[in-house]
Amino acid sequence: MDEFSLVQKIIIWALPVILAITVHEVAHGWAALQLGDRTAQMMGRLTLNPIKHVDPLGTLVIPGLMLMLTGMMFGWAKPVPVTYQNLRNPKSDMAWVALAGPIANLTMAAIWAMIVKLGITLAQAEIALGAPMVYMAVAGVLINTMMMIFNLLPLPPLDGGRVLVSFLPGPLAWKVQQIEPYGIFILVGLLYLGLGQFVLWPLIDAFFSLLGLLFYIPPQEFVDFLNSLDNR
Repeated sequence: MDEFSLVQKIIIWALPVILAITVHEVAHGWAALQLGDRTAQMMGRLTLNPIKHVDPLGTLVIPGLMLMLTGMMFGWAKPVPVTYQNLRNPKSDMAWVALAGPIANLTMAAIWAMIVKLGITLAQAEIALGAPMVYMAVAGVLINTMMMIFNLLPLPPLDGGRVLVSFLPGPLAWKVQQIEPYGIFILVGLLYLGLGQFVLWPLIDAFFSLLGLLFYIPPQEFVDFLNSLDNR
């Protein structure tokens, strides 16, 4: 996969990243709608138009800088608005709304894994489309796996933090919610201390291995992709 230039790799990354972010946010709004809150629908956010979900800093500037400097991406989209008071059972429904995003990423990771398998078949048949298809699909698996695992961390304002709050008793839930304004700073500190290296990457690697087993994908395909990020 090292035959692609940095520009080509960015182009191949674009579709998986846009879909991962957009579908994740729409899933939150769709779940809220099913549970009684029409806020996202009324504000025009139940759309796959990525422009509606772009946060200039979190979706464009920071991911672009991280890709250039580290070969990896971290960022965020504009959160889909949810009025939890409108939900039929606000405290418990909040968990389902929060989980909808990671579940969407899990589903997309599985779909991209199937595309990896198809791409490998085309590449083995010496069809030119095979190699870029494998690269794009593995990128899709990676970005969706990262978003799923990252967002499930039990720290507000991440989805996992909202799930945690929904299960905690009232007074304790209120205290945890007060962390939200400082959550991003806590997260950066944890990443600096090795959260990514010692917790997130082992989980991502384990999930990649699971998908490889489920879809009969040679582990080396994932290894080659990750190595190519360092050799861009």
